[in-house]
Amino acid sequence: MNNLINSVVFDLDGTLMQSHGSIYKATIKTLEEFNIDVNFTEQEFNGKIGAHFKDIFAEFQVAVDDLEYFIERYKSYYFDFIDDSKFYPNVFEVLKKLNENKISVSILTTKAQDQVDKIVEHFDIRHYFKITMGRRPGMKIKPAPDMLQKICADLNILPGNTLMVGDSELDVLCGKSAGAKTCAVTYGYRNADVLKKENPDYLVSDIEELTKILNI
Repeated sequence: MNNLINSVVFDLDGTLMQSHGSIYKATIKTLEEFNIDVNFTEQEFNGKIGAHFKDIFAEFQVAVDDLEYFIERYKSYYFDFIDDSKFYPNVFEVLKKLNENKISVSILTTKAQDQVDKIVEHFDIRHYFKITMGRRPGMKIKPAPDMLQKICADLNILPGNTLMVGDSELDVLCGKSAGAKTCAVTYGYRNADVLKKENPDYLVSDIEELTKILNI
């Protein structure tokens, strides 16, 4: 085992779950309810998954007057499409191996906390994780380090002994800012060139490669 790493924190969308179908369909349904025209393709939208809606809509110049209400409506539609999401290959094998080797495992996502809780319960995966952290009032989201630092503090594990794993530049920046090691995955919603620009400590094309990095 890599004795330097005793905690692994995973992003959710694009890292553990292939969830673009659920996210995109719920977004379109909500935009239709608000009578807002869609001016982006599904592929363009998928390339922004992981960011907050505020930043996604700013990128596409979509005007939403009441963003918080939009998000509430979006969350209600999301679970109509939840079964369009699926886990990437080898996810459960890796989670099981991490647990067997006494490595703490957590989730860190920009999804709202209540949404994360429902997803975890729906797929019956809570037993794999010490902490499942979503967006919470008063806490800065990725790429700020605050949420990752909170996880480390709650686990009483130093950031330097933590590996942040995610598919976007936001995950890498969050990990680096917190003082953690970083691993970018190339099978999610960003391509390898985008991720390489942030100089993650590790770059993998399959989550199973974590077992080699951690020597487990």
